Amino acid sequence: MINFLLYEKDAELDNFPIPNNAELMNQNEFGNNYSWSKASEENGIPFGYEIVLWVSGWKKGEREGASVYYSKGNHTIDLISTREHLTILRVNDS
Repeated sequence: MINFLLYEKDAELDNFPIPNNAELMNQNEFGNNYSWSKASEENGIPFGYEIVLWVSGWKKGEREGASVYYSKGNHTIDLISTREHLTILRVNDS
């Protein structure tokens, strides 16, 4: 069972859901970098997180190494999952 309460939408990242237990490490005008024990470069993000993104209207796009692009409307997010780190970047707002 997926607990949607474990994720919170971030208004500054186009309401992209962020795991509540991910610790914000740094941020800039492009996005945020988090420490999150469930992130993996080899396996990406957990299936439950993918479901939360899908239910929230984010469509999974291309994967390039550790990066996966998600889009919703005219917003695109680059979700980079490496060992115990998530980087979430705004790609465009066209």
